[in-house]
Amino acid sequence: MSNLVRSRVRAVPATHAALPRTRSLLDAEAIAVLHRAAQVLLDDVAGLTTALVGELRRQEPAYRAAIEADESEVWQEVYQSLLHNVASLIRPRECRDIARRTSRMIGASRAEQGVPLDAVLHAFRLGGAMVWQGLVDETARRHPEDMRLLVHVAADVWNFVDEHCSIVADAYREAERRMAWRRENRLRLTTAALLDGTARITDLPDASALLGVPEDGRFVVIAAVAPRPHTAGPPVTLPPGTPVVWHSTPEAELGIVHLAGPEAGARPLDPAGTPEGETRAAGPVDPAALAAGLHAAPGVRVGIGSAVIGLAAIGEGRRLAGTALQACPRGGGVVLLDDHLPAAVVVSSPNLGRALAERVLGPLYGIDPADRHLLVDTLTAWLDAEGSAQRAATRLYCHRNTVLNRLRRFEQLTGRSLSRPSDVVEVSLALTARRLLEP
Repeated sequence: MSNLVRSRVRAVPATHAALPRTRSLLDAEAIAVLHRAAQVLLDDVAGLTTALVGELRRQEPAYRAAIEADESEVWQEVYQSLLHNVASLIRPRECRDIARRTSRMIGASRAEQGVPLDAVLHAFRLGGAMVWQGLVDETARRHPEDMRLLVHVAADVWNFVDEHCSIVADAYREAERRMAWRRENRLRLTTAALLDGTARITDLPDASALLGVPEDGRFVVIAAVAPRPHTAGPPVTLPPGTPVVWHSTPEAELGIVHLAGPEAGARPLDPAGTPEGETRAAGPVDPAALAAGLHAAPGVRVGIGSAVIGLAAIGEGRRLAGTALQACPRGGGVVLLDDHLPAAVVVSSPNLGRALAERVLGPLYGIDPADRHLLVDTLTAWLDAEGSAQRAATRLYCHRNTVLNRLRRFEQLTGRSLSRPSDVVEVSLALTARRLLEP
């Protein structure tokens, strides 16, 4: 019967019922032949259903799986479709609407079950071919002289099949859009709950399945802020193969990254998808590897938190990423929290940080602003050079003795000794607080 399933130019959805009332006598006779043959099919629609289900089992792998899972459910679906569609050939006004509703229902339900659209359309066209073959066989067997009349309604019958294929396809795609929206909304709500730390323990297995990550995996949260205006989407590019789920908030773009680890069978979510048969690159193994491969556009501020264990700890991961973001320079850059813990301490307690800056650097505000900036720049360069006056002088394009003189003046003004480790710690934290907390 598959040889009857042929490609056709899509016609304007219309059945013979929509044709003008002023048909010729020949057309009326052809319709009578159609009705007579269709009634025979309708009387044995159960047998036609069994035959079609058998053809689907043989010809369509997607339906074969559904039939093996629940043959009675597929049989009832096919039965209802054939019943209403064959009846529509006889009584279009009475049966057309329920036939269309049935086709829409089948298209939507098969989309929800994941049966490919091509398979569903093939099933409908195969059913159309069997109905047409049944009309031909019935007419040829009982009234062979009427075969020439049946040809006159062939286009109407196939237009009918095409119309229902269109109905099925539209319902299928609408169901796909609806399911995609539901999944995206569920993903958004689940991600928000994880980041807020409000996800219930009982919801974590579902979250694991939805995100495609192990419940007890290792994760790190990224917080990124772009200068305004900014186009939609994350303002950073992650290393290839990084499994990440992004979530937008008014404050920042947040990304949950699943770190590659020893979890057996873990298949982290890859929003871009990986075609079947291709190998997906492994994601970063730790926050440092993530930071090394991350690219941020100029002006974008990025904070990368420390690794946390388990989906239940994602809320803590967000807090750590937020702290790293606070430690990021105003002009942009990437801050890995694990490499900037002293700065994280300062921004975690901004009031204490400002108090420390005032206590250590306050005396500098009594001198000329230009001199103050010169001393601060020199001290910063000396600390960055790990206490080497020579390297600091090279960076500042001055003599080594000039650096030493400025450092001595700083010690005189503040009462701090740069040879005393505890004082150096206070000075370093005070400079960090001044850089990050002062307007």
